[in-house]
Amino acid sequence: MPEPTTDLAEATRSGPGRLLIAVYGIFALAATARSAVQIGTRFSDAPLPYLLSAFAAVVYVLATVALARGDGTSRRVALVSCAVELVGVLVVGTVSLVVPDAFPDATVWSGFGQGYGFIPLVLPVLGLLWIRRVNSSAR
Repeated sequence: MPEPTTDLAEATRSGPGRLLIAVYGIFALAATARSAVQIGTRFSDAPLPYLLSAFAAVVYVLATVALARGDGTSRRVALVSCAVELVGVLVVGTVSLVVPDAFPDATVWSGFGQGYGFIPLVLPVLGLLWIRRVNSSAR
């Protein structure tokens, strides 16, 4: 049975989904601006953290657009984006605490997103839960 695309797309971006999209959009802008400034002005100081911030920006942009579109393919892209983000936050967060010398400057995900009030740690979990809820309502 084909999925009622319009209804599910609306469900994805309504209620809590609307807030989720807004927060992802803010993080997309913040991470993009941060990484652009870091890479453009002092890349040689800490290339790995600055490239990781740029990667985080790409993930946030993908998640924002995919959640805002809300169709079946976009929800799958959002699911992968949120999963990649969660793995990134956990890996970078752990490494930044265990091997602090590897990160001479912070990334968006350093210390599990400590510099951003741990929102980078919570956001992908909320995103995954929201996508799961919308997908389960499709069944």
